[in-house]
Amino acid sequence: MISTHRRKFFLPCIALLHALAACGDQGLTNYQLSGPTMGTRFSVAVVTESEFDQQQLQARIHETLDDVDRRMSTYRTDSEVSKFNHSSSTDWIPVSRALCEAVDEAIELSNLTGGAFDITVGPLVDLWGFGPGDSLNEPPSDDAIAEAISRTGRVHLHANCEIPAIRKDLAGLHIDLSAYAKGLAADEIASLLDNQGIANYLVEIGGDLRARGHNASKTKWRIAIESPYQPGNAVEKIIHIHDLSVATSGDYRNFFEFEGQRYSHTIDPRTGRPVAHDLASVTVLADDAAQADALATALMVLGPEAGMVFAERQSIAAYLLLRDGSSITERMSTQFMALTDP
Repeated sequence: MISTHRRKFFLPCIALLHALAACGDQGLTNYQLSGPTMGTRFSVAVVTESEFDQQQLQARIHETLDDVDRRMSTYRTDSEVSKFNHSSSTDWIPVSRALCEAVDEAIELSNLTGGAFDITVGPLVDLWGFGPGDSLNEPPSDDAIAEAISRTGRVHLHANCEIPAIRKDLAGLHIDLSAYAKGLAADEIASLLDNQGIANYLVEIGGDLRARGHNASKTKWRIAIESPYQPGNAVEKIIHIHDLSVATSGDYRNFFEFEGQRYSHTIDPRTGRPVAHDLASVTVLADDAAQADALATALMVLGPEAGMVFAERQSIAAYLLLRDGSSITERMSTQFMALTDP
């Protein structure tokens, strides 16, 4: 029997985090702005004593998000990423400085994680039916996986941001920024709010968050991490943060099942196959949301043992949820416990 459970977003849906906003007091007002973006939704909570032009800010937010979409979407044929992917040229291809810097940082993160995070995984994501094409109901063949792997590899991708331009050694190499772009979009909205002089806000885009300052009760922002067994309906843990970003990667929202086996959208670039371990989700706290997003994906690929070793070695604030029969077991890195102390 075949069953599928998918959400086809530009940015694949990962574990959703809900901001628990407090009611305003002490003269503070909690303004809420939200709307659709890139196949998912964004929400922005702004806490301030002063009034501001919400309509103008909403328009600026949409402009910023649309700009990220034009650069990084794999679903838009006119995006910079899509044009690069569809090109067979191995020469330098001029791109926006913003995209070049994103690719350059992604290459650094890929090297840091030993290839567990690799934005050239695009052909494998497409092969397994988690890209912009058709979904799959059964795994691809070993030969197809081997062929797709031959068109991947971080060593074949280069960025020169002095030009700025990016280049690939293999004509069939594709890049997929899905495990990075949501966080980057949250970071760019945060920069927009900073430039507007807004000191207290919470930005959420498809589950990735960036927090600054405090909520309307002048306390840390309260973030609920959902349960992998009841996504959207049950909370596994509540954390308290300020001036931090949060991202979660999980295997329970975007997957398909074939002959009793689950195939997650998280692909291990090193094997060409979906991850196969007991790790249900990883939540990472970091200064910026793009880095948190990428590291959460990398730890999800590494698995519970190697992932926690890596998190401790790199002082990463990581919260792991593991399947243990019919229950969930949690593991927290030292840095995570230090940053979430109320």
